[in-house]
Order: sequence, then C-alpha cells, then structure tokens
Amino acid sequence: MNDKELIARRVAREIQPGSLVNLGIGLPTMVAQYVPAEANVFFQSENGIIGIGGLPDGMENPSLSDAGGGMIGALPGAAAFDSAFSFGLIRGGHLDMTVLGGLQVDSQGRLANWIIPGERVPGMGGAMDLVTRARKVIVAMIHTAKGQVKIVDKLNLPITSGRRVDLIVTELAVIKPCEEGLILKEVAPGVEVAEVRAATEAELIITEPVTTMELE
Repeated sequence: MNDKELIARRVAREIQPGSLVNLGIGLPTMVAQYVPAEANVFFQSENGIIGIGGLPDGMENPSLSDAGGGMIGALPGAAAFDSAFSFGLIRGGHLDMTVLGGLQVDSQGRLANWIIPGERVPGMGGAMDLVTRARKVIVAMIHTAKGQVKIVDKLNLPITSGRRVDLIVTELAVIKPCEEGLILKEVAPGVEVAEVRAATEAELIITEPVTTMELE
C-alpha cells in the first residue's frame, strides 16, 4: 500500500452513509474508491455534478470531468447543473463534508492550499468557499514535501480560510485541530509518535493514548 492509498483509505472511514461529499483535486479524488457502494454517498464536484461514478475506462466523455479536468463517470440518477447552482450548494452550507489537499496547515488548524506565490495557477477554484462553508473539512495530504514540513507553526503561504479545519490525515498520522492546538489522535501502522513529531513543526498535543489507524 502506498502513502496516498493509505491516506485515502483512512479518510474514507470518516464518511457517513448518505452524505453529500466534495472531493478536491488530486489525492482526495482517490477517497471515492474506498467508500462502499452500499453507503450511498453522493460525491459532488464544484464544476457541476452530484453523483460521480467510477472511472469510465475507455468510455471517457469530455463533458464529464471533475474539478481538476480528470475524466469521471456518472451514476444512474446523477444530476448536472451550472456553476452558479453548484456554488449555491457550497456557500449555502449544504455539503456534509469536503476533502481537500493541503500545502500547509498551521498550529491553529488553518489551511493554505490554493497557491504558491510566483507559480501560475488557473485560480482558486472552490477552495475558499469549501473550507468556509462545508460542515466538515478534512485535509488529506502527504506529511512533508521535498523535505519541507507542511504542518507548521505559522503559515507562510496565502491562507485559504480563517476557519479551522476538522481533521488532518497524512501517511503518518491523524491530527485533530482544536482550540488548544493540534491533537495527535492516531499514527499509521509501524509509525512511532516520535517520527510524527520530528516531521511536524507545530507542537502536537497528546491528551490520551495514541491509537493506530484502522484502514479497513
């Protein structure tokens, strides 16, 4: 199991049956693979669809894509709509959950994920709206990038939203931001607490025994 699969499997366990869930670009799109079909979860993309299905596998249609432009399928009964309606759902607080990638998360649980200054990007997409208005926000990301920590004391990248995210899931740990700071809840199989601390700039709080991630 690679790191991204581990993260996606753990995030999938947070999704409740019947939920309306947005999956961000990149790693978060993998989460849908590990949610049982019988859970009847409705996956939404901000470019205008509810009812994302599996990859079409040879039957790609350029009119059916996720927010990152990747080809998707549509389940029977799926709904397609324009961006105005889609963002009405998001800004109206109707999404049960969003799963987003992250560039940095700080000690207060605030996310930076939409731009690295000096690099060209097509825009912020729905990141700011999703973090601000989804009922639950999970950040799914690799713990470090090219030797640089991503869970930092203070953000040095542009902030996405002033709201604190609800959970951070990496290939090393599950961390819950709260008013007091970042609580280390779980470590990945074979990972020690000391390893997570060494890869994290922000202080981690341990209030109870740290458990091992369950992935099945």
